[in-house]
Amino acid sequence: MTAMQWRIWGLAAAGKFFEGLVVFMTGVAMPLIASEFGLDAVEHGAVGAASLAGILVGALLLGGLADQFGRKLMFIAEMILFIIFLVLLSVAPSYSWLVVFLFGIGLALGCDYPTAHLIISESIPSSARGRLVLGAFAFQAVGALVGTGVGYVVLTLDPDVTAWRWMYAAAILPAAIVLAGRFFVTESAPWLFARGRKHEAERETARLLHRKPAYPKKVVLSASIKAETESSGWMALFNRRNRRATILASVPWFLQDLSTYGIGIFTPTILAAALGHDSANARNVAEIIQNDISAAQGAAMIDVLLIVGILFAVALADRVGRVPLQILGFIGCAAGLLIASFSAYYEGTLATALIFVGFMMFNFMTNLGPNAQTYLLAGEVFPTAIRGKGAGFAAAFAKIGAVLTAFGFPILLATIGQQALLYGLVAMSLLGAAVTWWFRIETTGVSLDDVGGRRHPAEKARVPDSIIAEI
Repeated sequence: MTAMQWRIWGLAAAGKFFEGLVVFMTGVAMPLIASEFGLDAVEHGAVGAASLAGILVGALLLGGLADQFGRKLMFIAEMILFIIFLVLLSVAPSYSWLVVFLFGIGLALGCDYPTAHLIISESIPSSARGRLVLGAFAFQAVGALVGTGVGYVVLTLDPDVTAWRWMYAAAILPAAIVLAGRFFVTESAPWLFARGRKHEAERETARLLHRKPAYPKKVVLSASIKAETESSGWMALFNRRNRRATILASVPWFLQDLSTYGIGIFTPTILAAALGHDSANARNVAEIIQNDISAAQGAAMIDVLLIVGILFAVALADRVGRVPLQILGFIGCAAGLLIASFSAYYEGTLATALIFVGFMMFNFMTNLGPNAQTYLLAGEVFPTAIRGKGAGFAAAFAKIGAVLTAFGFPILLATIGQQALLYGLVAMSLLGAAVTWWFRIETTGVSLDDVGGRRHPAEKARVPDSIIAEI
């Protein structure tokens, strides 16, 4: 790995960090926002769903632009968009503007879903692709933990109902530093090559592989490999060649997001209720803040398992394979949610313990399996010409599930109750395991230049990379 390859990896990891930070920090900020703007259940759900709706649109519309304008340009543009809306969010004057600005932040984060994956996976060897893509994705879990931690620290230093503004503002300076770094990365050589820009691809590959002493001394791309001529429009995702990949990349991710974002965003709310600190029953602002601090502490404990899970995923993805881990993870998520649902049959310490154990198991298994592997597979199962669109469509389709659960979670909690809601999520997790098995395509160790040429679900083609570095 060269310095440029590590730079690309680090700057892409930062994007996933900001996603975890903002989305999960919203769970800590939610009671304060609800108090300041006097939100009802529907408005409460809209705040939780706004950034996820933005991710949906951003992944679909902006992420696909990486196929047209290049990975690097969108890598920069998304961070500019993120910073602008982050500043606006920290000074949002009303509920309506708050939702608009959260949606804008989601647009930027949605664009990052395919772009960050592609700029990493198209710049590193196939043998290490799984570890490094998931290593970057792991920073989503780090961001989630830091987000709850920032919320706790801000509330401790500034115990005021407007403290949520400082939570979001804390990310502005780090985001600006990341933006500056993204101007100095290379463009994706496979993307340039797929568009017939061979000489530019050779130049960018040479920059990517630059080291001292120089090795290789000269980079020449294989003349025998022709630029892709397959249709690069959106309908190419649904033709006979790519349909199976589109289903595998999209449907399990949708089912996974139903649980992950619902549980992730509303963990502080659920824990507060379980611990007898429901903010809805608070008598004053001071009590709301104290309840939020207690819930943030509990959520942070649970979120640690997100990091543990992703570390296991990084270690096993290139050894065990994407598909087996995704299936195992879905089944483990179902088991964790089932354990949490049993808390309805008990009271006191045992009920609280079941929620903690169930959610901790869920967080571990989701990051070992579907939360990590769906992201990884979505950027690997499509040909280069439509890889941005494919990964963007999968992320957007997944975020339909995230928006539905974020918006509907507070409403369903109030109507059908926590236990019935968890039972539903158990069923969705088991369905995710079944769909993964039925439409499975294993990409472990497969060169991205070969993706799209095979469609047997269990086939693992191993061919040399098409980009040849000659000394």
